[in-house]
Amino acid sequence: MQIEKKDIRALTKEQLRNFFVANGDKAFRGNQVYEWLWQKRAHTFEDMTNVSKETRAMLEANFVINHIKVDTLQRSEDGTVKNAVRLHDDLIVESVLIPTETRTTACVSSQVGCSLDCNFCATARLKRMRNLEPGEIYDQVAAIDNESRLYYDRPLSNIVFMGMGEPLMNYPNVMKAIDMITSTEGLGMSPKRITVSTSGIPKMIKKMADDEVKFKLAVSLHSAVEEIRNEIMPFTKNFPLTDLRESLEYWYRKTKSKVTYEYVVWKGINDDKKSIDAFVKFCKYVPCKVNLIEYNPIDDGMFQQASEEATNVYITALAKSNIVAKVRRSRGKDIDAACGQLANKS
Repeated sequence: MQIEKKDIRALTKEQLRNFFVANGDKAFRGNQVYEWLWQKRAHTFEDMTNVSKETRAMLEANFVINHIKVDTLQRSEDGTVKNAVRLHDDLIVESVLIPTETRTTACVSSQVGCSLDCNFCATARLKRMRNLEPGEIYDQVAAIDNESRLYYDRPLSNIVFMGMGEPLMNYPNVMKAIDMITSTEGLGMSPKRITVSTSGIPKMIKKMADDEVKFKLAVSLHSAVEEIRNEIMPFTKNFPLTDLRESLEYWYRKTKSKVTYEYVVWKGINDDKKSIDAFVKFCKYVPCKVNLIEYNPIDDGMFQQASEEATNVYITALAKSNIVAKVRRSRGKDIDAACGQLANKS
């Protein structure tokens, strides 16, 4: 019976050093291999050119590198790049490169499918098949960094966890991936350029605050009226707005970091005065900013983009309360590229 080999990137540097010592080699060999795995982004053991053939053969006999493969890449007329990412077990997730004049942003996935049941989201129609490993999340970012350099002649500047899946339902792996993305032994990116977007899991928002994370928090809210929120995001029946509010107040007390609310205005759902007043009130609980998201329908059902007039009423109401709000236009419409939580066709 063949034993399934472990992904070598699941090992810490210290565990790698110990592995080499236990196999009669020097501990520093672990440092060398660790650098190849993360900083130099080696896809295979054969890539490790300053490691002897014998050592590479030993690694090959004991481990695998479950590296992602960009299966198909689509470029939009507006410059957006969409990756269909094939994992080692042939499952597919998506990541997106979103360019502007001054920055390039990676939108990455954290799960295959999603644990939640938001009715407006295409990813929610896929059952959650598994969590992504830290290396698989890291690889998405590294691939988009390469694409940013290739197509835009500059390194990746920002990362948003708004792709497939709910990041806080894969908390340990997302945190490990961010640790490597921000480490000088990895991609060396600033945590202040990373935003983790959640649909609102109060217990995990508090845990992030307790863990003193340095990245930014975004919440896909979409309604501050309990019954509307429960209808469009049924899982929120277990996470009422009072609990979410308390967790966000806790987050701000601990981190002094503003919250970003991601909010889609839908026709006939949350484009009325009651919804606007409730959202403005909710925004006053903690310092925040608002992204009003342009929605791309996933079918001809109940979720349709509200009128520009309705969106402007939101902006005016928020401005009167000194809350900064921006309209985020959908990118890559011609290739159906959008971040998963804010749903698009797949």
